[in-house]
Order: sequence, then structure tokens, then C-alpha cells
Amino acid sequence: MTVRLLVPVLAIALAAPAAMAQPALRAPPENAVAMKSSFAPIVQRTAPAVVNISAKRLVRAQTDPFWQLFGLGAPPGRLASSLGSGVIVRADGVIVTNNHVVENGQEITVALNDRREFPARILLADPRTDLAVLKIDVGSERLPVLALDESGDTQVGDLVLAIGDPFGVGQTVTNGIVSALNRTTNDDGSAYIQTDAAINPGNSGGALVDMDGELIGVNSFILSRSGSSSGVGFAIPAPVVRRVVDTAVGGGQRVVRPWLGARTQSVTSEMARSLGLQLPQGALVADIWPGGAAAKAGLRQGDVVLQAGGQRVVDAPALNYLINTRRPGDTIPLQVRRANGRDETLTLRAEAPPATPARDERTLAGRNPFDSATVVNLSPAVASELGIDPFAGPGVLVTAIGGGLARGAGLRPGDIVREVNGQRIGQVRDLTAVIATPTRVWRVTIERNGQTVTATFTA
Repeated sequence: MTVRLLVPVLAIALAAPAAMAQPALRAPPENAVAMKSSFAPIVQRTAPAVVNISAKRLVRAQTDPFWQLFGLGAPPGRLASSLGSGVIVRADGVIVTNNHVVENGQEITVALNDRREFPARILLADPRTDLAVLKIDVGSERLPVLALDESGDTQVGDLVLAIGDPFGVGQTVTNGIVSALNRTTNDDGSAYIQTDAAINPGNSGGALVDMDGELIGVNSFILSRSGSSSGVGFAIPAPVVRRVVDTAVGGGQRVVRPWLGARTQSVTSEMARSLGLQLPQGALVADIWPGGAAAKAGLRQGDVVLQAGGQRVVDAPALNYLINTRRPGDTIPLQVRRANGRDETLTLRAEAPPATPARDERTLAGRNPFDSATVVNLSPAVASELGIDPFAGPGVLVTAIGGGLARGAGLRPGDIVREVNGQRIGQVRDLTAVIATPTRVWRVTIERNGQTVTATFTA
């Protein structure tokens, strides 16, 4: 009986505050001691700019042989809903959230802090950063806004608040500290703020706020064995959020990230000893793209980048992050340790990765293992867009698989086609020329996750 009563009691508890008078705004705390006594002044300033987001998407069930047998096509799908949070970053109704909250959403609804609901449209979706920018129509009304942090002075140990809608129970505030900065999960230049503020399902896209009442990050994901908060949450930093929002507001459909034009690797303890470095920090330049930004700046193989834009480079992913958060055309001073042990300062002019060779995107067809596969020429620009190694080219990259023979052959998005029937594949035109000649046996070599795989198919 007690369990059955939990739901109505919870509903009453959640509904009650809406009928109560709004508390008067308190003055901001005058010092750290006063701040610790209550976060209410910060919450009152920031919470109105945090919204709830719901998205409906059509989920297709797996094709049943019954439907194919009678020529009925694909079985009907069902509508699934996702819940998340968002942050108003412009008073005219521009909202930032996580891409995974609204991805493939057919009907997106934004609920404001005052419970009003508005349909939303996507201005820009950027899967690589897991950010999406939405727009709601509020006419001439000016909505409350959460300002993005401009200072860049966030430090480990700073107090923070996480504001969102966990489990759909309603807006919730948790507090904690910044546990770490520039946490990286791979080498594509992604870096996160780590916090122990409780973040749970539904907090995705919500605000991570500092004690100045500014947005220092957008909450994105957690590490947990239970699925609930274990005190290890991650937020996308404000500089990345600003890049995506500025691109969306400016009408851009794709975020253009500068590229160093070099392949780097993190300095290990053994490397540090051989290079005469006191600490195993920095990014060792292993390869240079001819004519790229690094080459023009004077970087050479064997150099170690120790600082970029005045900030310490801990490892190779950190350097990629520092470059990616700039705009093409920005100048970035680099402190470099040369192979001879001397330190030099170079000036890098940030550039977009080159889109050569041209993309030449095609969806292939015919009696061959590539039937229904969508392929493009692999260039640094394509690699940057998809978060893969720009030095993996030249080659032909598989970006999507339809329902044709390619699926049965086991091809996957991300595969790089290297060779077909003994012929080297450098561009899409090479692949289309090879598959234009009918044959019963196909010998295909691909590169997948850095591993080379060769298989033989009969078509």
C-alpha cells in the first residue's frame, strides 16, 4: 500500500510549488562564506533560462519475414519520446541542448520554466560535439537568458550548480564542484568539464552554472554502472557551445573547426626523458600535412608543442581542443620545444581543413558488395566533420548503408575502401569504375578502426 501511495503523494508535492507565491529575489552573496549558506540567489537568476525539452521520434521495428513474404514492406513503427533539458542563450528564443535529445525528432516541444510550451525547430545539429541549437517563436517577448562564461577562469574545485529535469520530475538543482577540466575521451579534440554535481537521465542539455551565474558548460553524459549519478558527470565547455551557437545564429549548417594540419601524439614519460622534458606533457608532432597550417607556421616533425594560445598543452587531445575552439583566421601563438632542446614561439594561423579531393558523394548500386552504400572521397575536411584521422586518406569512406547487398556483405559506416579485385582505390571514381565491370567474385580490402580486413564475396 505504501508503494501505491508514492505516486499521488509525489504528484502533489511536485504540483504544489506552482500555486505558491514566488519568493522575493535575494541579494547576491557578498563573500564566499555567505555564498555557502545558500545558492538561492544564483538559482533565482539562472533557473528561468533552463527549459525542458521533449522530442518524439518514429522507431522502426526490425523487419519481420511475414511482412516481406506478403509484400507489405516494412512493419509500422511506433512513436518514442525522449526527455531532456536545454538552456536559453538568446532572448529571442534560441536554445542550446544536446544533439542526442532531439536527434531524429519529428516533434520537438520546449516547456519554459513558467510551464508554457512552444514547438521548436532545429537550427543546427552537430553530432560531433553532441550539441543542437533550437528556435522557438516567442514574438516580441524577451526571454530570460543564461549568459555564456567569457572569462575562461574556471578552476578545479570551483563550486557549480547543475540545473535540469532529471527523470522528468521537474526542474531540479544539484550542487558540486568542478572535479577536472579538459577531460578527453578520444583524439578528435573533444574535451569536457568533469563535475560531481548529480546529473541523471533527463539532465542532458541542462546547465552547469558557476557562482557568477554564468553558463560554463552544457551537461552531456555520465559514467555510471547503475545508470544513475555516481558523481562523475561531464559537460561541454562554454567555448565549444559558443562556437556552435554562433554558427547556428549566423545561418551556418555545419561547424567549421580549424585543423592543426599535423598528426600529434601525447608525450609519455619515456619520451619526456629522451626529449629532456621535466614532465611528460605536451604534444609531439609526428607528421605534417603539406601546405597546411602547421607547415606554414614552421612546425616540424619532432617538435613538442608545450603551449597554445597561452594555455598549457597537457597532451595531444588537449592541443586539438585548443585549436578546435578557435575560428578560421585566428592567430594562435605556440610555444614549441625543438628537437635540439631549444624553445621557440611560432604563430599559427588557424585554417579550415582542406576539402581536397572534392567530396563526390554517391550512393552505389548494382550486383556488387557496395550496393546501397553511400561513399565519399576522404579528405581532411570530411575526416574533421566525422571525427576520424585526417591522415587516413586518400581513400573512399563509407558513410551510410542502405538495405542492399552492402548490408549483407558486412560493410559499415566508417569503413575505408582500400582495394577491390586487386585495384587500388584512391577516389570514388576509381571504385565506380571497378564495380562497373560485372563479375561473380569480388575481393575487397577495407580499413576498419585501424585494422585492414580482406574478404571475398560472390554476387
